[in-house]
Amino acid sequence: MMWLLFGLLLALTADTPEGKPLTVTTNDYTKVIISRPAEGPNCSVCVGEDSSQACGAKQVIAVSQSTQVNFTCSRPQDIFTIEINREFDCSRTCSYDSIQADWSTFQDFNRTFTWDVKVASSKSFQLEFPAPGMRQIQSSEQCPGKHVYSLLMYLRSGPVNLGKFCQNGTITRIQIVWKGRITLDIPRETTLSSFAIKYSEAVGSALAIDAVFPRGQSDTDFLSASGLPADYTMTWNFVLPPKHNFTVDFVKYNIPACQSKTVKVIYKQANMAAVEKTLSDNQPTNYLGNFNLSLSNCDVKSAGGPDGLFLHFRVSVFRGGFPDLCMVNLQSDKGLSLQIVKKNQDSFCEFGVNAVVQEKIEVPANSKASLSFLDCPKDSLILTATKTIECRSLSSCPEAGTLLTMPVLDSCLPPSLSQVTWVLNVPEQGSVELSSPQGSLHQSVPGVQECDGLQSVLVSAANGVNVGRFCSASKGIIQKVQISSNITVTATADEDKDLRLEKAPILNVSFSSEITDTLIYTVSPLISTPALLMTPNWPEPMKPDSTLSWIVNVPEEYSAQLSFSNVSLPVCSSSHAEIKIQERGSNVEMGFREDQLLVNEHNILRSFNLNMSNCEPEQGKFAILSKISLQKQSGKVLSIILGVVGALLALVIILLIVVCVLVRKKKQKMTNRSSIYIPKGVASLPGDVTFPKTRADNESHVYTSIDETMVYGHLLQQDGGPGHFNGHQVDSYHPFTSPMDKTSKDSGYDQNVERGPDRDMYRPFLAPSETFIPSRPRTPLGHVDSLEYEDRRMVDNILYTFKTPGDANPIRLSAAEPVLLPEPEPEPEPDSSLEPEQFDQEYDEAL
Repeated sequence: MMWLLFGLLLALTADTPEGKPLTVTTNDYTKVIISRPAEGPNCSVCVGEDSSQACGAKQVIAVSQSTQVNFTCSRPQDIFTIEINREFDCSRTCSYDSIQADWSTFQDFNRTFTWDVKVASSKSFQLEFPAPGMRQIQSSEQCPGKHVYSLLMYLRSGPVNLGKFCQNGTITRIQIVWKGRITLDIPRETTLSSFAIKYSEAVGSALAIDAVFPRGQSDTDFLSASGLPADYTMTWNFVLPPKHNFTVDFVKYNIPACQSKTVKVIYKQANMAAVEKTLSDNQPTNYLGNFNLSLSNCDVKSAGGPDGLFLHFRVSVFRGGFPDLCMVNLQSDKGLSLQIVKKNQDSFCEFGVNAVVQEKIEVPANSKASLSFLDCPKDSLILTATKTIECRSLSSCPEAGTLLTMPVLDSCLPPSLSQVTWVLNVPEQGSVELSSPQGSLHQSVPGVQECDGLQSVLVSAANGVNVGRFCSASKGIIQKVQISSNITVTATADEDKDLRLEKAPILNVSFSSEITDTLIYTVSPLISTPALLMTPNWPEPMKPDSTLSWIVNVPEEYSAQLSFSNVSLPVCSSSHAEIKIQERGSNVEMGFREDQLLVNEHNILRSFNLNMSNCEPEQGKFAILSKISLQKQSGKVLSIILGVVGALLALVIILLIVVCVLVRKKKQKMTNRSSIYIPKGVASLPGDVTFPKTRADNESHVYTSIDETMVYGHLLQQDGGPGHFNGHQVDSYHPFTSPMDKTSKDSGYDQNVERGPDRDMYRPFLAPSETFIPSRPRTPLGHVDSLEYEDRRMVDNILYTFKTPGDANPIRLSAAEPVLLPEPEPEPEPDSSLEPEQFDQEYDEAL
């Protein structure tokens, strides 16, 4: 059990007015000595009370009881020193407790703690110092923590001073023969440390000091004990880290006057023969491994005094072997810097910059450095790169943006490139825009949709809040991400992958004008897969008083099904947390606050904006995971079908109009046709021989000359004989004598067959102009006494006489328009009593 207060219990503090007593309690193994220098001021310390009280410059309290202590001056702490002594007699039995100065009373006094340890004369005991050990100093030096330890060893020949020690050194153990004293001096107003020394019985009967050196390069000084007796040996045991070498230098030494023998040092190493040297010889240089150094005194005339044996030496420890060198030049890559650290600080790897060993390598941007690596396997180091990209103003930023690619590093660098960080500094009144150099960006949702097998990057804002983890993928939906503040983009290698092998660009970065929101996503959901949208740093809370927008592009003929699948809303201390949905091109907006009921499902028919803003939360957090699914719009399909049907109907109507026009034109061509009655036969329609234009619309009846053979062709029939002319008898009238059957018995006859506009008018005889022989030209009537006048009735008979009454039948001989004559007097109607045969006979006689 730890010995607390060395058996001392002090009930009162030392800083008390004159005459106020203190109570001190001790035990059988503890004593308290209160003393002052003899030449000090006149102040006494009094022990006891009433008649048993004793006063003086020094008082020793050794009885196992409570004792009253009083001072005769007002500030005794400026005069007196308190010494607390404890004896450990382990010559028979011993509990071997810890030695620790754990006494907070009398802090205003200079205090000295002493521990006297004794074992059997033929044995030794050891003091073990906890980490980080002790270091030896010269007598004139002071310890930084004002805790100075001194060691004395008592031999039969006299005391041996082992020296002064401070905390934080390489000495871990000291072995002392028979009896020794440990002294700790602490000045006033100094807080005691918790440094505890363990003591125990040791094997052997020699003075020995153990020292363990740390890794890396170090220089440590050691001092021999003063007052070593004649022919006595002191040993130092040095433990070095693996793959380290040592060199021993004697800084200062003193050789006593020897009666016999000589002072010598002996070096011992495992599996090697001992090496003996004198103090004046060259000591070992660049040796590998642990070693022992023993200093043996000669047979001196006098062991003590200034002329006794003394040795001050220095042990330098450093890494052995030959390092690998690598020259790194970062001047060609603007803004790029490198960092190299060890994965395991306990490894034996040692590296440095410009021949200086360091715990961490940093190569600044735009610099050159010579790096050295000793016993540093590739997998024992971590190499990271940082590149700063910035624009002073938007006008100086490249319009096409900057591709984030892995830096090209020197091949002599042994470790793999495990991480690359791009620091993007936004210009004034600007924002940074991230997009994928190929395809679209895909945001990783922890535990839901990851960037499987793809190189991902972590985007973080300047305040350390994660925006999200992104990767370029064919299934990505994010066209771009706009951020209003400075950001860092970090790419980390998976497992032991070397990022230097990644040749494709990671992101495209550009700087644009300032945005009103903290963060803006532009997304185009896929038809086949639902799109997940999450707030920054999800599932962690969104930054207070920040805003976020998603610009969602919905394809034509599709609608978006928006659902809030995972919602966490805060209780706001000021303002409100809001969610707003607004279709593109519409002034209608749906909004929800944290204190209102949120509708989780929304059907949106076109592209829309989804806006979110956080408040200053009083409790809870703002974190939302949304999902967008695209669905085919059935109404648009019906519209397409109706449109196609309408187009087909319009086409049919156009075709019908064309057919009707063609039929109408055909009917116009079929007007004024001849008809032949065939009893008990089928009505037939002769071919259309009409002109495209009517006689009133063309001048086909106007002749530039008249062929008399055509005018008098009917007379040539008699002269030429039969068969010379086979034209119709156009000037003879034959009455129609065929039966007038209303209905034909032939089933192939159809009275309703359309025969043109004259189908309901009966014609007993065909006019010569409507026969198959071209008609003679007609000329409207002019003046009878005009040279242009010719009466057809005189041409149609041989005698040129008027046979029958009737209207003049003029022939137009010129293209001049005739002058209309006044209406002629009506002629008397012919006698209806005359039979048709009489007209035929008279006509034949005229011919």
